[in-house]
Amino acid sequence: MPDFLFILFSGVFVSARAKAAFAGAFFGRLNRISHRFGPEYLYFCPIRVMMGKEWDKMPGKKIPGRTDEMKERIYICHTFYHVYVTCLKELTLPKTMRGQATLLLSTMSNDFGNLKERAEKSGLFEDVQMFEEKKADFFPQLDKYRMDYGNLFLNMLSRMRFTKLLGKLEEPFVPVNLKHYRDIYVFCDSDPIGYYLNYKKIKYHALEDGLDCIRYYDTARFDNRGHFRLKAFLAARNLIFIQNGYSKYCVDMEVNDTSVLEYPCPKYIEQPREALVRRLTQEDKDVITRIFVADMDRLLKQLKTGEGHEKKVLVLTEPLCELPVRRQIFADIIGQYGQGAQVLIKPHPRDVLDYRKEFPDHIVLDGMFPMEILNFVEGLVFDKVVTVYTVPDSLHFVKEKIYLGHDFMDQYEKPEEHRLNEQIY
Repeated sequence: MPDFLFILFSGVFVSARAKAAFAGAFFGRLNRISHRFGPEYLYFCPIRVMMGKEWDKMPGKKIPGRTDEMKERIYICHTFYHVYVTCLKELTLPKTMRGQATLLLSTMSNDFGNLKERAEKSGLFEDVQMFEEKKADFFPQLDKYRMDYGNLFLNMLSRMRFTKLLGKLEEPFVPVNLKHYRDIYVFCDSDPIGYYLNYKKIKYHALEDGLDCIRYYDTARFDNRGHFRLKAFLAARNLIFIQNGYSKYCVDMEVNDTSVLEYPCPKYIEQPREALVRRLTQEDKDVITRIFVADMDRLLKQLKTGEGHEKKVLVLTEPLCELPVRRQIFADIIGQYGQGAQVLIKPHPRDVLDYRKEFPDHIVLDGMFPMEILNFVEGLVFDKVVTVYTVPDSLHFVKEKIYLGHDFMDQYEKPEEHRLNEQIY
């Protein structure tokens, strides 16, 4: 009997007394169907409907993607901003639903310091774990699949092998069984965790890497420019992997604002970050602040004291260019926008330039918290915030927001090195 007919008629000719016996006898068949179509395919199976809660109590019932110890949700984060958005999402849930999520912190590209301990003490999460995620170049056996053969067909064959092998190689480093979670939220699924989830055929929700970041750098389109429709077709069938809503097992892709995105994706869903912030109570804001700020007294002293603190300029750094050029970039920014003001420098968490050494006359804040935390400091006012590519729209404590962008960066490097969306075809 074909699988779909088996499911359709599984409850038609079975008496009430025989339901449990019938289900037990055919769980092997149900397992195979679940493997083929996904566990959701069984949700409306007639025998499942007839048995009701007894379905979940059946001994020996093991359907892929479902366990007897299912956990609610897990967030896989690569940056402090990711953790910040995670906190927003959790704190806007009813209080009865809080404290049931797992927070997974990837160490692949970010040093979280002692954030794990503070997150555990917050009570907002059921579990907090570190994830020693490995980049693709960690595995030398992948090198032969990263070559450009100068031929689309050969390149796609090589990429198919790369996609599956990277997911397989990443498996020993994943510290939790992701099949035990009802909802999986992944920031930056372009990292190896995205390959792993698709290799294991686990459905997940993707979230944008930074506020409106796709507007300025659509990594899915840029990384796959040339024959994009073909590549998207292959990704939708899990033959290759494309991030940001194009992979087969990505349920949806959460972005801040769909109206600013040039290239639509059917899986994009809009969830304005500002709407989440507006729903926070003061108690919620205090919880977030305690998670990210280890020494609040020190931070307040830096923000509210010092010579010229009545007129403040905040400079947000980024890991741009090589270090000598980066130093020149921010020296020029301070020279142009910091005249007659107290300049506070907020380093990007992945920016390794020593700003305290390079700019000893200015206040350098701790880089290990998201800039949005400053919104929760009562009475804080800055005259200006200056950024190159960091979107400052979410900052409410500044009078003037200056976003420098491509025209500014053209002075420091070749335009093709940063005008990436303009190269999409």
